[in-house]
Amino acid sequence: MIITAMANWRPAPGEMLEWHPVTAARDDADGTGDAGVHPVPASFLQANHVRGVDAALRRGDRHTGFLGSATEIEGDLDDAALTRAVAVFLSRHEGLRTWFSVRDGSVRRHPAPADAALVPVDAGAASSTDGVREAVRGRLSRDATPLSWPPVAIGAVRRPGSFSLYYGADHAFSDGASQVSVITELADLYRAEVTGTPALDLTEHEGSFLDHVRIEDEVSPSYDLRSPELADWIDVVSRHDGGLPRFPLDLGLAPGETAPMEPVERDLLTAAEAEVFEQVCRDAGGSFTSGLFAACALVEHDLAGTGRYDGIAVLSTRHRGPFALSQGWFCAFSPVTFPVSDSNGPDDFAEVVRSATAAYARAKAASSVPIGRVLDLLATGGIGGAGLARSPQLFSYLDFRRFPGSGTPADERAVLFTGEGRTANASMWFNRDHRHLYLGAQIPSTPTARRTVRRYHDRLIELLTDVVRTRDDGRTTGVSGADERCA
Repeated sequence: MIITAMANWRPAPGEMLEWHPVTAARDDADGTGDAGVHPVPASFLQANHVRGVDAALRRGDRHTGFLGSATEIEGDLDDAALTRAVAVFLSRHEGLRTWFSVRDGSVRRHPAPADAALVPVDAGAASSTDGVREAVRGRLSRDATPLSWPPVAIGAVRRPGSFSLYYGADHAFSDGASQVSVITELADLYRAEVTGTPALDLTEHEGSFLDHVRIEDEVSPSYDLRSPELADWIDVVSRHDGGLPRFPLDLGLAPGETAPMEPVERDLLTAAEAEVFEQVCRDAGGSFTSGLFAACALVEHDLAGTGRYDGIAVLSTRHRGPFALSQGWFCAFSPVTFPVSDSNGPDDFAEVVRSATAAYARAKAASSVPIGRVLDLLATGGIGGAGLARSPQLFSYLDFRRFPGSGTPADERAVLFTGEGRTANASMWFNRDHRHLYLGAQIPSTPTARRTVRRYHDRLIELLTDVVRTRDDGRTTGVSGADERCA
């Protein structure tokens, strides 16, 4: 699997099928029927996102707040088998059997109708790759929303001897890890239905997202501004004028301005080079992730003259229960902050890794505080201002090799993509598989941003490869010894 722009997905043309609820279920789940209120409320992230989606749709804007993935499967499509596979998939993930409505600013969760089955519907034929892609893009924008059931869109492109399988979900019901696992799970369930052999038993790893919401609600009140987990939050927000860190270089935008998001992809290291880089980081007492933070800190110090790295890490909250392979929005956000001095450079990389490792450990501890509680405490405590509402510069790292479907045909042929809205940052999504380490960025589509971000990424690649080359050449990098390992 590779995370890429949707424009890089190249499905062959064919007959298009879409899985939709039966008419009665659709009426119940689009507000025309009698939809009950679910006892589990929206999580903070869900509620915030759903209000934004509702406001955008009322303005007539195109919905882009979705995540999607697709793969290619050999053999003629058995649509009855895929229908059964979809039913099993939805039965596994309780959170997907709900949807939301907004009334007077209040977000309410609703259960899916009792007969909430999906059935295949003929959606016509596409005669070109571009035609398939644009039809799917329109489908995800139209159907993968949180304001009706299902909040996901599942479909296939049938042709003799093979078919494309795609899945999209509104962000309120998905995250990056969910999208990595979903397409291989659906493919495995389909294989089981076609062959009659058992599907992978993922019961121990697919806890309900609704239980996760309950856990967040239970732990939130136990934190206040005196909690040590809030210390870095208070420091970073105070130093950023009551707001969140932004990309440190000029992106060609006025204050408060956004621009259409433009995807950027860069190869960083080969698989072999990534192994060497990881060993350098471990020898320094760190990890692959803290090594990436160290590299970004050095780049920003070099290009922007920053004396302190301030980033916001995207972290998982799946450790709060049996949620490793669950579908939902299992994300936390934490500041990673540490000093970088003029004396630091590639030859002192290990020293910076150690600083980054300590900062990342604090960030992981801070992620125990639900982000809604963090923002509430910062706002009501007079520390944060209007800047808390703006999107920060984000840093994410995913290792695809750790997912159970890694290396299967469905995984090898899979792509993951997002909707492309607007941004004021150049957030970075680092991804690693058995082939390479690569970077996906979402930047504003301005000439200044293109030049600035290319310069940043070029410098990052140069630094990473220099660290690897230095290790291969046997030179010292300030490494303290191979006996210092991260846990």
